[in-house]
Amino acid sequence: MTHRTILLPRTIHPFVGVAVLVAWAVLLPHRTAASAPPATVARPASPAAGPAAKAAIPKRPEEIAFEPLAFEPPDAKMFRRVLPDGTVVYLAPSHEFPLVTVSMTFKGGASLDPADAPGLAAMTARLIREGGTARRKPTEFDETLDFLATEVGVSANDTFTVATMNCLKRNLDESLSLFLEMLRTPGFDQGRIDTAKARIVEDLKQRNDDASSIIGREWKRLIYGPTHFEAAEPTDKTVAAIDRDRLAAMHARVFHPGNLIVAVSGDFDEQEMLTRLQKALAGWERGPTAPSPVAPTATLAPGLYHVPKDIPQGKVLMGCRAIKRDDPDAIPLLLLNEILGAGGFTSRLMQQVRSNQGLAYSVRSTIAPKVDYPGDFRAGFESKSETVALAAKIVLDEIGKVRNELVTEDELDTAKKSVIETFPRQFESKPQMLRVFVNDQWTKRPADYWKTFRQKVAGVTREDLQRVARKYLDPATMAILVVGDWDTIAKGDLEGRATMKDFFKGEVKHLPLRDPLTLEPLPEAKESR
Repeated sequence: MTHRTILLPRTIHPFVGVAVLVAWAVLLPHRTAASAPPATVARPASPAAGPAAKAAIPKRPEEIAFEPLAFEPPDAKMFRRVLPDGTVVYLAPSHEFPLVTVSMTFKGGASLDPADAPGLAAMTARLIREGGTARRKPTEFDETLDFLATEVGVSANDTFTVATMNCLKRNLDESLSLFLEMLRTPGFDQGRIDTAKARIVEDLKQRNDDASSIIGREWKRLIYGPTHFEAAEPTDKTVAAIDRDRLAAMHARVFHPGNLIVAVSGDFDEQEMLTRLQKALAGWERGPTAPSPVAPTATLAPGLYHVPKDIPQGKVLMGCRAIKRDDPDAIPLLLLNEILGAGGFTSRLMQQVRSNQGLAYSVRSTIAPKVDYPGDFRAGFESKSETVALAAKIVLDEIGKVRNELVTEDELDTAKKSVIETFPRQFESKPQMLRVFVNDQWTKRPADYWKTFRQKVAGVTREDLQRVARKYLDPATMAILVVGDWDTIAKGDLEGRATMKDFFKGEVKHLPLRDPLTLEPLPEAKESR
C-alpha cells in the first residue's frame, strides 16, 4: 500500500487545513481505478462482515439482549468514622481532581420555626452565609473566599440545615478555617439582615402571580392543617419581627457538634482529614440534638375545593394523606405510582389524559412519604378551563381501575425495571453517596435497606399493587383542589362528557385568594385578579 503525506504550509489557517483534509478524504474514494495504486497485500475480510456476525444482529431493538446489571450498593460502615468527641464523619477520598468538598448536616430546619416566625430557620441559614463573621465584615469575608476560589453555601429545608464548602486542595486549611469561623461565630451583620428581609418581602409580593404557588400553599393547608410547620408561610409582619437576637437563638439551637454529621469527599488523606476536623471542632460546645418533627394533628376533609384566579387554564391537585417512608407497603406503593402517573410517557395518566385525549401537556402523580408521619399522594395537571372536569374524571377513573383490576404483567415488569435499573444513580458520585449515608443515619433507616431494596422490588406482585391501591388510594377520602375561573370550569366541556357536578355531588367549598403579603383573604372584588 502506498502512503501519501499531505503537506500544508505552516502559516495556513487551521480551519483551512481542516477543510483541505476533509476534501481529500471525500475525493479519495472517487479516484478512478487507473489512478489507484496497485494492491500488493490482500486485505482480510472484516469479521463483522461474515455471515455468522450478520446473523447475530437482532432484527428489532427489543430483541437486543443485555447482560444483567451488576452493582452492589456501598456499605456505609466502610466510610464511617467517629471523632474523639463523638462526632460522626463519613469520608470518601478520590484523587481524580485537586478538589475537596466538606458538607456539614445539622438536624433541624423549618420544623423548629416558632409559630410566630415561619421561615426563621431558612433566614438564619441565609444570614450565616451572607452576614459575615464576628471577626470579618461580610464584604471582607466574601472577598477572601473569592480570592481562594472557595464556594460556601448554607441552606435549610424542613428537617435539616446543610452547610457545604468546595475548595482547591492547596487551599484546604485556610478554606476550612474560614468555613468553621462562619459556622461557629456568624456576624449577622445588621445591614445584610435588613437587605435579606427586604428581598423576602419583595418575593412575598409575587406569591399570587403564579397559580402553582397558590395551589401549593393551599394544598399543604388542606393536607397538614394551617398551623403545622409544613403549611406555615411567612408574612410581611412575621418577617419584620425577625431580628438579630432570634437569628442568634436559632443558630445556637442548631449549629453545634451535638447536632452534626460531617461528610468529606475529594482529594485528601483520610487520617490528615480526621486530624483537621478534630482540630476545627475543638472547643465548640456540644448541645442537645434537635427533636424530630412533630406530626400534624389535622385530618384531611375530603371534598371539592376552589381558589379563584383569573387564568385561561385550571390548575388541579387531587389526593390524600398516604404513607410513612419505612412502611412495609412503601415499595409496592412506589411501583403502583410508577404505573399510575410517575412513569413518564409509559404511565396511565400520561397516556390517557395527554396522549389519547390531548387535555393536558403534563400530568403526573407523586408519592411523598415522610419519615415521622404519613406524607401525601397527589395527582396534578393543568388543562383548559372547559376540560378540567373531564381530565379530573379520567384521573379518578384510572385510580379506580388500579383498585378494581390487576395491573398487567407488562406494566409491573416495566415499573420494576425502571426502579431497579435506575437504582445505582443514588450512588453515582461520592458526594451523593455520602448524602445518602448521612440522611440514613439521621433518619435511622434500617441498615440493610439498600442491600435488600432491589430484591423487595422484584418480589412485588400484581396482587400487592391492588391491595395497596385499595388501602391508600380511595377517591372517597381524597380532596380535589382547583385554581382558576370557576364559572367556566364548573360547566365542563362542550360535548357534555363531564362537569364539576360529577364530584362530591357538585358541592364545592370556595377558598379565598389570599393577600400575598398578609395571607389574609382578599376582598371578593379582588379575588380573581
